[in-house]
Amino acid sequence: MTDPFRPVTTRRAFLARSLIGAGAAGLAAGFDPLAGSLPAAHAASQTTAGRNTDTIRLTWGFSGLAFIAKERGELEKTLAKDGIKVEWIGPFPNHAPTLQAVTGGTADFSFGGSTTPALAAIIAGSPLVFSLFLNYTPRTTAIIAKDGSGIDRVADLVGRSVAVNRSGLGEFLLVAALEKHGVDRSKVNFVYLNPPDAAPALASGKVDAWSMWSPGVDIARLEYKAHDIFQEERDLDFQIDFTSYLTRRRFAQENPALIRALNAAFTAEAAWASANTVEAETIVQAKAGYRDEIRDGYIALKRQYRLYPVSDTAFVGDLQKAADWLVARRILPEPVRVADHLAAL
Repeated sequence: MTDPFRPVTTRRAFLARSLIGAGAAGLAAGFDPLAGSLPAAHAASQTTAGRNTDTIRLTWGFSGLAFIAKERGELEKTLAKDGIKVEWIGPFPNHAPTLQAVTGGTADFSFGGSTTPALAAIIAGSPLVFSLFLNYTPRTTAIIAKDGSGIDRVADLVGRSVAVNRSGLGEFLLVAALEKHGVDRSKVNFVYLNPPDAAPALASGKVDAWSMWSPGVDIARLEYKAHDIFQEERDLDFQIDFTSYLTRRRFAQENPALIRALNAAFTAEAAWASANTVEAETIVQAKAGYRDEIRDGYIALKRQYRLYPVSDTAFVGDLQKAADWLVARRILPEPVRVADHLAAL
């Protein structure tokens, strides 16, 4: 049985994966992933305007605010007014690979994903800092099981296998669900799979349930005839995980003006998406390719996007409480002080 208490990773293992999966091009150019920047000769070109580059490389996946921004093109037009060019790197299936790309130097910003794998990467030694936070409502992450599986409540997971993404939203939601319903987590088999592998595993019966966020959970619920047994907005008593954008520490030190411009552009994008639900959800559906029933469900939710700067001490305090909760339950392997990993803007 997979051991849910095994540490997330080691610093050496995480950086090795970063170099293999995303850093080859950066190394070829003299990039040092431990320092998080290009060589000193390049850094010396920093300008008094608060940036040493006119290009930002943003990662993206097939959902979320970054994807809406990419498809609309308004964020690029806004940044172009400040002489900033956007390059889109992707698509990525979830947040962890974008963090590896940023650490390895093939991208500059993660795409706005779960704070939990971000904290895990930081603990593992990645030179990352948070540059912006986002919270969307309502929350739609859920643990689902196929109809007729005999799994109708959390207690039914005893002796069953559940697919989760390690140190991410899926894993913590399962831990929280088991804790709330008094189920010893050692009695449930945690199967660590990334979303592209977890969906077919559920469909084929290789796992009994799946803890997943939107739109994957909604697609699976419809296509595989599945149902919720625990839903974040409805059943979780507190919020543990948030959405975050991260960059390399040195990049943030050398480009505070560029990051402020990007944050302002994302803030405008969030306001548009919150006010134009039908258009925003239709944009995502067009590329994600899911059925109209799922799109219409999202439209009915009237999803709202709210951004928080790294200077928001109340928000940072909430994230610190969440990190402490994750450490206490060994989802994160050791304590982390969030305030030490914020971009100075």
